[in-house]
Amino acid sequence: MARILSILVGLFFTVALAWSFGVGFYTWATEPPAPTAEHEFHIKPEEFHFASDGPFGKFDRQQLQRGFQVYKEVCSVCHALRHVAFRDLAALGYNEAEVKAIAKGFQVPVYNPATGEVATREGAATDYFPPVVYGGQGSPPDLSLIAKAREEGPQYVRSLLNGYRDQPAELLKQFPDSKTPDGLHYNPYFANLNLAMPPPLTADGQVTYSDGTKATKEQMATDVAAFLIWTAEPKLEKRKQTGWAVLGFLLFATVLGYMSYRNIWAGKKH
Repeated sequence: MARILSILVGLFFTVALAWSFGVGFYTWATEPPAPTAEHEFHIKPEEFHFASDGPFGKFDRQQLQRGFQVYKEVCSVCHALRHVAFRDLAALGYNEAEVKAIAKGFQVPVYNPATGEVATREGAATDYFPPVVYGGQGSPPDLSLIAKAREEGPQYVRSLLNGYRDQPAELLKQFPDSKTPDGLHYNPYFANLNLAMPPPLTADGQVTYSDGTKATKEQMATDVAAFLIWTAEPKLEKRKQTGWAVLGFLLFATVLGYMSYRNIWAGKKH
């Protein structure tokens, strides 16, 4: 009896699921959703090849340092890197003295359990990048893992930084109620087309690169996107090297196993 009852219950849920799917499909086919401005004018990030892409990709240390400079001078006003320690910057090619000097340029909060107050002090190499106290509306996202948290993360960051523009006339003609609200900024690479962050890269030469690279807006966006690939996965190169070593070992073990098999069964008949 219990078996028959369980079969009937399963059959009921199967029929209910099929009915729901059928009703939903019929509704979608007969009453398709109305087009929206976001659906019509949102565009995917531009394709771009970074030095770290691919199975043999490696970080360009000079580019990472340029990207960190853009972050420090432009992005750090609003966005933190709470998963990155100052000492980690040694992987970018900075020496110990340079890492300490960078850390001292940041104020790190220190909690006093006796008084319950929070004071600040100069950063040390062992500290992590401090949180950002932002006075505007909303809370800008931490950038430590942004290159992995967004679909096509590095390309998304690069395109977004280069994507600010005026609303196209065609959008306002097709969707008159979709005018960008005051205080927001139109960017077709952002999911809902309008975001609160004003353009952070406003002009060529906004930073001065120590290696002599011309700091165009596109170059700065590319460099900071490459830097954020590193913050999201600083062990990327090591992981790739380990992967190739493992594949080499597996290939060797496969060949050795096959040769052993042939040697053991060479004189045997099936």
